[in-house]
Amino acid sequence: MRTTVEVQDLRRVFGPTVAVDGATWHAGAGRITAVLGPNGAGKSTTIECLEGLQRPDGGSARVLGVDPWGASAEHRARVGVMFQDGGLPNTARPVPLLHHLASLYAAPRPVDELVSRLGIGDFARTPLRRMSGGQKQRVGLAAALVGNPEVVFLDEPTAGLDPHARLDVWALIREVADAGATVVVTTHSFDEADRLADDVVVMGRGRVLASGALAEVRGARTLEDRYFALTGDQR
Repeated sequence: MRTTVEVQDLRRVFGPTVAVDGATWHAGAGRITAVLGPNGAGKSTTIECLEGLQRPDGGSARVLGVDPWGASAEHRARVGVMFQDGGLPNTARPVPLLHHLASLYAAPRPVDELVSRLGIGDFARTPLRRMSGGQKQRVGLAAALVGNPEVVFLDEPTAGLDPHARLDVWALIREVADAGATVVVTTHSFDEADRLADDVVVMGRGRVLASGALAEVRGARTLEDRYFALTGDQR
């Protein structure tokens, strides 16, 4: 397995709060890594360091061998990002927006394919500000994938989706990984991690409590049972 995402002794501090406290884990090409943890576990801060949105206070974050903080445009073109809050212009309609984004890349995915696979044509004339949460999720995922990235960071990619749409999104994400990309998914859903992930990172209170192949982390228990045993949280 070729390691493309690496966190080593990562530390991020906000005043008296230690958000990430010496986290170490990695993700590889052609695999889906699920990062699990409650609110405040440090997973979002860690991912934002990998996306180049925050600068670590200690340790290192590397994506495709590069420090994402201040990385070049060429590096950023190799990385796809889906934010939980969308991060897309509210007045835009999805299809023109995706065509515009595709035009920024040398070898983008066909926009029509993504529109069809994610059911975006059903609400193609709706501006983002009037979309449901699930519709915004689908557009956000398409925007993250349209550049044919080598590494993809997806924050809660199926939040707000109905069960059928969730299966479609899982199938598309699996295809992206099977084609050789590294996919890192943050999720609160044990079912999603169990159904989708090859590898799992469990975080709690800023630290990595377990990481590795799904079967190794889960052991003889269900992933949910193993998670609560590791974090000490109440169900």
